[in-house]
Amino acid sequence: MEQRKTNRIPEYDYSTNGAYFVTICTQDRKPVLSTIVGDGFPVPKPIGSIAEEIIRQIPNKYPLVSVDKYVIMPDHIHILLRFALDYGTGNPSPTLGNVIGWYKYQTTKLINLRMNTPGVKHFQRSYYDHVVRNQQDYNEVWEYIENNPQKRWLAQTEKRP
Repeated sequence: MEQRKTNRIPEYDYSTNGAYFVTICTQDRKPVLSTIVGDGFPVPKPIGSIAEEIIRQIPNKYPLVSVDKYVIMPDHIHILLRFALDYGTGNPSPTLGNVIGWYKYQTTKLINLRMNTPGVKHFQRSYYDHVVRNQQDYNEVWEYIENNPQKRWLAQTEKRP
């Protein structure tokens, strides 16, 4: 069986304080999360509303992890997370994988409960992450998340006859 190639940085501690840009894709890239309307404004569908509800719960579950910015696109979610962990508490620090795993599990569980779709997978197995290196990188990620719906909308409208 072929081994999956990891996109994680070898030897990097993903519980390190700092910012992380994450992209989570829907299963089979189905556009079930939102619709892009107007000049590129994403309007959540019912599943996207649940996804947003759980995004807002991340800081409650992980008090030292903040959600700095996010956007819910039709078939993926971009999230900019910031870890500001207190290593003196004696509690194990969550890793990026812990946070994203919890997010995907809770979102799937709530979608399946509310939509009466037991056992349905709503997200692809893994996720894309980028360790934000400095303030310039952070600003570029912020702008990417901010402008992604408009870029997607323009790309869609250019394909129309």
